[in-house]
Amino acid sequence: MTQHVLSVENLDVRFSQDGKTVHAVRGVSFTVGAGETVALVGESGSGKSVTALSTVSLLPGNATVAGSVKFGEREMVNAPEARLRDIRGNDISFIFQEPMTSLNPLHTLEKQIGESLKLHQGLTGDKARARIIDLLEKVGIREAESRLGAYPHQLSGGQRQRVMIAMALANGPELLVADEPTTALDVTIQAQILDLLQRLKDEEGMSLLFITHDLGIVRRFADRVCVMKDGAIVEQGRTEEVFANPQHAYTRMLLEAEPTGRPDPVPEAAENVIDCTDLRVWFPITRGILRRTVGHVKAVNAATLTVRSGETLGIVGESGSGKTTLALALMRLVGSEGPIVFQGSDIQGAKSKALRPVRRHMQIVFQDPFGSLSPRMNVGQIIAEGLGVHGVPDGRAPQDLVAEMLSEVGLDPAMADRYPHEFSGGQRQRIAIARAMILRPRLVVLDEPTSALDMTVQVQIVDLLRGLQRKYGLAYLFISHDLRVVRAMAHKVIVMKQGDIVESGSGTEIFEAPKTEYTRALLAAALNITPDAEGGSVVVPLRRRGG
Repeated sequence: MTQHVLSVENLDVRFSQDGKTVHAVRGVSFTVGAGETVALVGESGSGKSVTALSTVSLLPGNATVAGSVKFGEREMVNAPEARLRDIRGNDISFIFQEPMTSLNPLHTLEKQIGESLKLHQGLTGDKARARIIDLLEKVGIREAESRLGAYPHQLSGGQRQRVMIAMALANGPELLVADEPTTALDVTIQAQILDLLQRLKDEEGMSLLFITHDLGIVRRFADRVCVMKDGAIVEQGRTEEVFANPQHAYTRMLLEAEPTGRPDPVPEAAENVIDCTDLRVWFPITRGILRRTVGHVKAVNAATLTVRSGETLGIVGESGSGKTTLALALMRLVGSEGPIVFQGSDIQGAKSKALRPVRRHMQIVFQDPFGSLSPRMNVGQIIAEGLGVHGVPDGRAPQDLVAEMLSEVGLDPAMADRYPHEFSGGQRQRIAIARAMILRPRLVVLDEPTSALDMTVQVQIVDLLRGLQRKYGLAYLFISHDLRVVRAMAHKVIVMKQGDIVESGSGTEIFEAPKTEYTRALLAAALNITPDAEGGSVVVPLRRRGG
């Protein structure tokens, strides 16, 4: 029999607050074998993270836990605090979703990794420093010794996640728990982190409990999969068996939850909403007491594009490629050089007063709806805020427009008195879309609007956005690293790398016949695309439907 590193049996978790009880985990049972990767999958709120945190009793004080969680032969539920301290970070380590919030912004990399080594192994001084350098090199941090004094904000997202992995590996754990470790990363960085985890798992002989809502990752990465819904495991088994022949209706729904179809064709007579020629955004680098300019960060170089009414332009590329900077420049929210023509008028040199009526017709929807919605305002106030700045069209009552907009985005108008924390992630994104659409804009910038959402919710948001575009003839700038969503949304696509547009064309051209190696690498990382005999590409589907 396979030796079990982790055995969970009839785990039950309830949270009590303000006289109410939430039953978060219900009778969950599974095992993780030595050297095995087990994935917990499901939508937000399904109980994945609560289950993982229960393995080392990291739940808050209002949690009541029943059942059994054994690490080897040691029971973790209601275990003495001394035993838990000995196992946490030593035998069982965690990698969390957002490294920027998990790393201390006031401490250097050396201090943060060294803290764990000192606590569990008593390593200090030169021995600790040598071990830290070895760990950073092992996870792929170049010139590791020179980065010991760096702070988290001085690293890219991928580098921060590598540091988190180094911290998790510091004491040679038997079990690594990875909670959505790649969700916030670009597709190429995501692929690098997954390859790194696989290599380190093999080299160190670790077991891995992997929590994600991305079934594409699970298929490539996990030995076994447990599907969770409403706090319970509804199906589990070998990954290839579950994907090939799912038994539960919820599993089948998750596997089929992928944005499909294409946007409606753009009418031939559609007018240009926005275009630019050789647009440039360079940020000066200054040094010395006199702050002389010694160079430039070339965020966007010579960008030329056109977006028509009813058309979606997808902008793709890695973090730092200039995607968001380009969109902000087109909206005159960052300084730039080169003409920006919006609805027939060049707005590049327009002053604030002249720009004010233009801004009504330019709106933006951000990646994180919770961060972009004020927690002190109710939904009705949030959606109506733009009406207070730009006026109410046709003399209508603001509350009537809010109710109409809530209905358009699929929410009950009676929810207008609620606050953002009372909604799910998908509902909050619908609220953010309603806030942008209430002014009836001509151009909407969608900056990673689906990346933080479950696959099933992504499908709903894509359908909503396509429906609104069809009804109002909206022009979209759609920024994303999720190329599956871009393929379903975009008429045209531009690919950016280090501020340059390296390739552009119709969605069909980019996805079926990419011309540059960089584009092919993005597609390969995101879509499992491989070259065909003619040098084009073949998309490998997530699951072969119909057998």
